[in-house]
Amino acid sequence: MHPGAEGARARLSALMFLEYFVWGSWTVTLATYVGRTLAFSGVEIGLLYTTGAIAAIVSPFFVGTLADRFFATERMLALLHLLGGGLLWAASSTTRFAPLYLVLLGYAILFMPTLALCISISFDHLPEPGSDFPRVRVLGTAGWIAAGVLVGQLRLEATPLPLRIAAISSLALAAFCLTLPHTPPHAAEARAAMRGLVGRDVLRLLRDPAFAVFMAGAFLIAVPAQFYAAFMNLYLNEVGVRAAATRMTLGQASEGTFMLLLPWLLPRLGVKWLLLAGMAGWVVRYALLALNGPGAMEPLLYGAILLHGLCYGCFFLTAQIYVAERADVRIRAAAQGFFTLAALGVGSLLGSWAAGSAVDAFALPAAAAGHDWRSIWLIPAAAALVVTVLFAFAFRPGPSPRPVTAFPAPD
Repeated sequence: MHPGAEGARARLSALMFLEYFVWGSWTVTLATYVGRTLAFSGVEIGLLYTTGAIAAIVSPFFVGTLADRFFATERMLALLHLLGGGLLWAASSTTRFAPLYLVLLGYAILFMPTLALCISISFDHLPEPGSDFPRVRVLGTAGWIAAGVLVGQLRLEATPLPLRIAAISSLALAAFCLTLPHTPPHAAEARAAMRGLVGRDVLRLLRDPAFAVFMAGAFLIAVPAQFYAAFMNLYLNEVGVRAAATRMTLGQASEGTFMLLLPWLLPRLGVKWLLLAGMAGWVVRYALLALNGPGAMEPLLYGAILLHGLCYGCFFLTAQIYVAERADVRIRAAAQGFFTLAALGVGSLLGSWAAGSAVDAFALPAAAAGHDWRSIWLIPAAAALVVTVLFAFAFRPGPSPRPVTAFPAPD
């Protein structure tokens, strides 16, 4: 590889590490902090986790109309992380629900576009994106793991300090972004993506019965998936698991492993079986958590955590590949945005509300403290099982119209 390309790959790898370090520093433990220290209700905690889903709905429009059309990517990343760092610091000093919700919503709207921009700048500068990007992206998983280990080992989960760690890291990341390779705005592509996202080009894909079933399945499975994302750390702390945030990083380790295996698995198993394996992973994960008794049975807990690679990788990464292969190159970015809106946006929004309502419904009397977690986990287990069975019978993907790559490039 050319020395210049090697240097770009190193900087992009560092970008991914810092991007996910910022995200992983606070989002996993937020429920524990606001639930145990600030005494927020389950619904209020769930609503805090809807901020990312709302931002996932808004961010395709934001990126398409502003980030990709008027600013160089590296400068836009720097600005977003600079403003985001200030909001994270403000969040660490906010103790009432309504102001905290608004601050975190503002932060999410700033942060979510940076995920797409990190992918975009990587594909612009990696000489062989299909083979180089997985090795770059896996550093993001390493960053998430590093954040979880730090927060867990320092026992900061029930404090506002993770938010401050994320704030300081975000400011450092803003400065680092200015050292990234210069990437001019892609105005033409952005305008095409926006037309596709809000027009008929992407919606026309739903005329294909297989794609319509796929989108319905993606939306529905995102609802039970949010139970884990929003409340797993609080659950682990309630059942007495020490350094819960650190132990949860085993899930990211399994995710990184699967990410590297996906290019090998996909041609052997195919899209349908990988999607079904991911859905079934959620059923098994929640069943293991429901089987766990009042005390922490470590084999069951570790099994549920380690299934993250299967749950996330098999479904969501494979889903992005399926969208990329089904959409024409002219609307591929818009199609990915539509998938994000349906699954990670609307689906996660509904899931956060449902999870918060379930946590409140199964709260134990004040004297006992805590929750009836077995009953809580059975709800997403049953929901995921129904979705998986229906998807198995209804989804008929047919032959791939073009070769599948492990990580589709944004267009």
